[in-house]
Amino acid sequence: MNEDSPPRQNYEDALLGIVGEMSTAMRPQSEAGAAAAPSMDSALEAELGFDSLTRAELLTRIEQRFGVSLPEQVLAQADTPRALLRAVLAARDLPPGAEASPARRASAAPADAAAQAPDGAATLTEVLRWHLHRHPDRTHIVLHSGDGEDVPITFAQLHRRAGAVAAGLAARGVRAGTTVALMLPTCAEYFYCFAGILMAGGIPVPLYPPARLAQIGDHLQRHAGILANAQAPILITVAEARPLAALLKAGTGTLQSVLTPAEVEDAAAAPVHAMLRAHDIALLQYTSGSTGSPKGVVLTHANLLANLRAMGTALSVDSRDVFVSWLPLYHDMGLIGAWLGSLYYAFPLVAMSPLTFLARPERWLWAIHQYRGTLSGGPNFAYELCLHKLAHADLSGLDLSSWRFAFNGAEPVSLQTMRRFTARFARHGLRAQAAAPVYGLAEASVGLTFPPPGRELAADRIDRAAFARTARAVPAATEGSAVADERDVMEIPSCGRPLPGHDLRIIDASGRELPERQEGLLQFRGPSATGGYFRNPEQTRQLFDRGWLNTGDYAYLAGGELFITGRAKETIVRGGRNLYPYEVEQAIGAIPGIRKGCVAVFGCPDPDSGTEHIVVMAETAATDEPARRALQRQVLKTALDVLGLPPDHVVLVPPHTILKTSSGKIRRAACRERFQHGGSGLAQAAPWLQLAHFGWQALLPQLRRGRHAAAGLSYALYAWLLFAAMAPVTCLASVAMHRPAMGWSLSHHAARLLLRLAAVPWRVQGLECLPRQRACVLVSNHASYLDGLMLVAALPMPVCVVAKQELQAQRIPGAYLSSIGADFVDRFDHVRESEAIERLVAALRDGRSALLFPEGTFGREPGLQRFRSGAFVAAARAGAPVVPVALRGTRSVLRDGQWLPRRGPVSVVIGRPLAPEGQDWRAAMRLRNAARAEILHYCGESDALRDALRDAPRDAPRVKAQPARPGLARRLP
Repeated sequence: MNEDSPPRQNYEDALLGIVGEMSTAMRPQSEAGAAAAPSMDSALEAELGFDSLTRAELLTRIEQRFGVSLPEQVLAQADTPRALLRAVLAARDLPPGAEASPARRASAAPADAAAQAPDGAATLTEVLRWHLHRHPDRTHIVLHSGDGEDVPITFAQLHRRAGAVAAGLAARGVRAGTTVALMLPTCAEYFYCFAGILMAGGIPVPLYPPARLAQIGDHLQRHAGILANAQAPILITVAEARPLAALLKAGTGTLQSVLTPAEVEDAAAAPVHAMLRAHDIALLQYTSGSTGSPKGVVLTHANLLANLRAMGTALSVDSRDVFVSWLPLYHDMGLIGAWLGSLYYAFPLVAMSPLTFLARPERWLWAIHQYRGTLSGGPNFAYELCLHKLAHADLSGLDLSSWRFAFNGAEPVSLQTMRRFTARFARHGLRAQAAAPVYGLAEASVGLTFPPPGRELAADRIDRAAFARTARAVPAATEGSAVADERDVMEIPSCGRPLPGHDLRIIDASGRELPERQEGLLQFRGPSATGGYFRNPEQTRQLFDRGWLNTGDYAYLAGGELFITGRAKETIVRGGRNLYPYEVEQAIGAIPGIRKGCVAVFGCPDPDSGTEHIVVMAETAATDEPARRALQRQVLKTALDVLGLPPDHVVLVPPHTILKTSSGKIRRAACRERFQHGGSGLAQAAPWLQLAHFGWQALLPQLRRGRHAAAGLSYALYAWLLFAAMAPVTCLASVAMHRPAMGWSLSHHAARLLLRLAAVPWRVQGLECLPRQRACVLVSNHASYLDGLMLVAALPMPVCVVAKQELQAQRIPGAYLSSIGADFVDRFDHVRESEAIERLVAALRDGRSALLFPEGTFGREPGLQRFRSGAFVAAARAGAPVVPVALRGTRSVLRDGQWLPRRGPVSVVIGRPLAPEGQDWRAAMRLRNAARAEILHYCGESDALRDALRDAPRDAPRVKAQPARPGLARRLP
């Protein structure tokens, strides 16, 4: 044994010291402390960014430090420090378990360490069993009453009671795939029954319970359509609903039993554990309370677990968090985000009744205070309710300093509401950085975009007139520039970035993807996405668009973040509930004196309440004032019976006032516009004038969109025709010449001609920075298929293009690249990659410059990715300068996954050469960091690595990253 090697018990610390030192050296100085220290299980490539050359350097240092010789396959196979440690111990003939004794591992963990999450679980029932085996007595749920009699529920208690429910359901014929409806308030029995349905192999169908038991008959009748669609044979609900079982059985045709939780439980029966799989249905989340066309979103165990894991990663969640929730358990935010999130990560869920919150909203905040809640939130109206109803006396002594993520979602977010809320409760310890607008929908399980935790409320200030005219979000004049009137500025909150593993895109009416800052229809895809609607093929077909899912919302993207601008669907959102107009319109249309089929129900934003007002506009021929007052009272009563809450405005209008389409459908958006610009007064105008006016207003946006779509398609076809005409000629001529310099010159002029004929607004800055007398390594960001064309057009002198090995196997691209002197690198074979680096070093020493994309590849999402180290190692060893080249705009012109280019500005900025300060690995890392900082400053995109830091554990040491130093030729405007 080498006497200088560390003692056996210090091997782990010594190895982590080497890994940590190299990880720090790879980052710019401004980010050196921004990431968590590496652990024994950190992924060398995925987390720490160690590519094959860096791992080779790591192995060299390990061999020198420990005096061992490691086999070559360790370089490719060892993917964590723990795997490297095993290789070191094996090389020194130490037993595999010697790296750390169990006692030492236990003592190293802090007393309040977070419990692990069941990353290997494939179903929700596996998650429950996983926690049951590890900490059965851990408090899982606290039922908060607000009067001091809170009821805790442990994992063992939940499993025992759920098992009794499962046994009772199995005895009543529930098998794998049987739907079971659940209509209970927030109570312990809800959790037992939901988990019990899953354990029996059934599919829970949550329904919202009645606000008042006196209306339970009407309430259950409204749910008959959902029960019929779900084909649920059993409904578990409160005792008061049992007398209506016969009526519901006749109305649905499938319902057989209406039971209470006590009747379902069978503690004496044998346990039941159905064999569930990841892609079995775990939940039907109905998005409509209408009996006309209920839509049950199908969510599998895989969908739900993918969403929970993605949300947990985005928020750095662990078992030390505390979720305080008043959200209804029939709503996806309360059921999935709050409860199932707590089930997965084992953080306590403090659950209270929504009715308690509505009656006494201060109890929500005091629950956060009492239990040191870290996660909580709700729809916008919840924050407004706290602002309007709570007096200072209700809040004396309140401490909200533990609240780190106050999410606002499920209905339009008001910036004014969130700003007033954080300002008022700042005196109670609430940080401004806690406010977080989020976006999600049942079709994505629940969450889709989150802002990074700890960031202050972000909003986009755009030109209102330009947005209304062109649907383009043009940034408003910045400070120092003239703004005619603050009313000309529209502020839209950012809902953050898509969750890990999920993608967004914006399309126009023709289905063409739009660039950033262009409003259109929002679509998404990802592992959380539903497979469709239950027994509703027509709605399922409308949901999908070639692998993408339609959200029904208008939005735009900017800087990779989502900005919601409106809803395409007709849903009214009130108090976190989705209300649908059709059912109310039908009921009001049946009132004598109201013209049937001439009723419009819609929502209007109310800035004072932060939610939507419900407006009923109905036609009547009655002109007598007493008769109109009687009709108004009848409309009010009917709407109250159907919705369970009264409308805010009832407007009676003359016949032929309600605008319709040519097929007779109500044009609710046009009616909303009429109401907002004068209410019923506009109804006295001649009907044909009103129809002409609103018809023209509705037609204008369609004409504009159609014109833009036609122009965009025409341009794309023209650009492809140009390319098809010029590319083959250029390629064949270059191959025939057999002279790389001449092939490059021909390609350079052909590319410039193509850009000129395609009317691409492009420019090159910094050509004077290119070294004339010595070879250099040019490195560029990679964002689009256009990048190669732009660089060939920008660079007048021939360079050796270093391309990925896959292109050499393609006949035409491989032949062309070879004709202009390209070299090909196998990125996944470290031996061949090392050989390619040696060839590059030799070429540089012979006076030939090289061009590389150190990111290696590109994707749809904007953001500068991690740089591979090969180009910089070669430059350092050859003593050649590195020239950073920043491409800007190519991703918007032709994004990954689309084939129709759009016309847009593109720029190429060439920076000053960066000379190596040595020939070792450290010198190469300094070159890499400096070049990446220069490119990041001018490429117009965010730092993907810095964005990823938001996913690191929040207790990891962090420092605020500094902006990149501007060092390229000239700053872009």
